[in-house]
Amino acid sequence: MPTSLSTMTANEIDGTYSRKIAVLGERVLGGGQIDHAEAMSLFELEKHGDIFDLLSWANRVREKFKGNKIHLCSIVNAKAGGCSENCRFCSQSSFYQTDAPKYGFVDPEPVFEAAQEANRQGVTALGLVAAWKGLNEGPMLDEVCDRIREISEGGKVRADASLGIIKKQEVANRLKSAGLECYGHNLESSRRFFPTHCTTHTFEDRLQTIQFLRNAGIKICSGGIIGMGETREDRCDLAFSLREIGANVVPINILNPIPGTPFENNTPLAPLEILKTIACFRLILPRREIMIAGGRTVNLRDMQSMIFLAGASALMVGNYLTTVNQPVEKDLQMLRDLGLDPSWDKHDFSDQEEALSTVVADRSATGCRREFCDETTAGLGRL
Repeated sequence: MPTSLSTMTANEIDGTYSRKIAVLGERVLGGGQIDHAEAMSLFELEKHGDIFDLLSWANRVREKFKGNKIHLCSIVNAKAGGCSENCRFCSQSSFYQTDAPKYGFVDPEPVFEAAQEANRQGVTALGLVAAWKGLNEGPMLDEVCDRIREISEGGKVRADASLGIIKKQEVANRLKSAGLECYGHNLESSRRFFPTHCTTHTFEDRLQTIQFLRNAGIKICSGGIIGMGETREDRCDLAFSLREIGANVVPINILNPIPGTPFENNTPLAPLEILKTIACFRLILPRREIMIAGGRTVNLRDMQSMIFLAGASALMVGNYLTTVNQPVEKDLQMLRDLGLDPSWDKHDFSDQEEALSTVVADRSATGCRREFCDETTAGLGRL
C-alpha cells in the first residue's frame, strides 16, 4: 500500500485516497464528470487529511470555472408565517408553535428599501420570498407581479423570487413577463428522504414546478438543507437530482434547529462534514453557482471563510427569513481578505451553458425518471 511520512508526526500515512481524489479532481478540471459511485466515495471520506485534499481540489475546480468572482444574493421576507405546509425544519409552518414573525404580503416600500440596500452593498440579486404553499392565478399573483416589476424596472438588482409551488404554466409565464429572472425552489433533500420532512406536498410537486419555470425561460435556484437526519447517500442523491434538472444556482442550507419545530433537537453537523459536503457538490456540479445560505453562521462559526476553499462560489448575505446572519460588512471584508471579488457579472449564467447540455447524459448515472428527464431536456431547448 502506498505510504508517505507525515510532516506532523513520525507516523506513515496512507496516500491511496489522495491519489484517487486527484484522479477525480483532474477529470472534472478537464471538463469531465464523476458518477454516483465515485461521488459517494468522496462523501464517505473520514480522515482529515483526505478531506482537506478534497477541499483543495474543489477549490481548484471553483477557480477553473468561476475564477475569483463570488455571486451575492439577499432576500426579503414578503409574507411571513402561517404557512399551510408541514415542513419539519420550518419555523413559519402553521403546524408548529414558534416565535417566528407573522404578517401578510408586504407593501411596495419595504421591498423598495430592501432593493436599495442590496444595491448599496453590491449584492447582485434580491429574492422576494413568501411563506405559503404556492402561487395561483388571481389578485395575489397580480400583486406579486407588481412587486417583481418594481424590482426589475428599478434596475438596481436582479429580480428573483421564491413563492412556493406552481401548478399552472400560465403562472410561470406571468412571472417571467413581470421581469422575474430566477426562481428559488429547493428540492430540499433526496426523493427518498423527502417524506421524512414534509408530507403536505411531494418531491414530484417540486419537480413539476421547476419544469413550468424552465418552460417559461426562468433560471432555477434549487438546492437543499443538510443536517435534517439524512444520510450521506441522500446528500449525494440530491446533488445528482440538481444536476439532472439543470439548476443554475444551488443553495446549500445547514439546518439551524428552531425551538418549536420537530427538528429542534437535531444534532448539528460537524463543520468538516459541512465543508466536505460543499466540496462534493462542487465536483458533481463544477459549473453551477454553489451558494452557502441559511445556517452557515451558527454551524460554521470561525470556519465560514473555508466555504470558498471547499468550492462555494455564491453567498447569501443579509438576514435570513427568520434568523439573523452576520453583518453584510463582515462578509464583504471576508471576501476582500480572501482576494475574492463580489462584482459577479455572469447575469445570464452563460458560463453554465456547457453544463446544461449534459443533462441527457446524466440519465444512466443518476437513475432519474425517464419521463422527467425527457421533459427537462425539452424545457432546456426553450431557454
